[in-house]
Amino acid sequence: MSRHTLSVLVEDKPGVLARVASLFSRRGFNIESLAVGPTEVPDVSRMTIVVEVEGLALEQVTKQLNKLINVLKIVQLEEEASVQRAIVLIKVKADAASRSSILEIVQLFRAKVVDVALDAVTIEATGNDDKLEALLRLLEPYGIKELVKSGVVALSRGGRSISDRALRPIDRPA
Repeated sequence: MSRHTLSVLVEDKPGVLARVASLFSRRGFNIESLAVGPTEVPDVSRMTIVVEVEGLALEQVTKQLNKLINVLKIVQLEEEASVQRAIVLIKVKADAASRSSILEIVQLFRAKVVDVALDAVTIEATGNDDKLEALLRLLEPYGIKELVKSGVVALSRGGRSISDRALRPIDRPA
């Protein structure tokens, strides 16, 4: 199985997320990452879905997604032809002895400290999965108290936009 990132433009309506997620669920595919948010176009949202699945099965799911009434456009984003990022918040044990070492690691990864307590620091970092995993490996010996990671967000590289042709007024459902 291989990992695929789908960028899906959908109408911003109630129930769309549930219908898209259930389509993957019915096929027995686990969504590794899911991020949804508004786009530059009013009433249109972008879903970035990361799923591990074989190519033929992905093609079938993509065809079924295209049949959903609120789906406007689907594009598979190749890793080398797109910018993909996630954000992670990490609460790490930090006493007086370990705090400076932790801060060095934070600087090395161009992350930032967003909260400081006597016994812990909370770190915010953005990047691709490899960068974030490397940061976690280095912080693990200090004791990770709590962690949350967002879903991947992604855009294709270059000047083209998937919404350039997908969202012309004539194409938009009434």
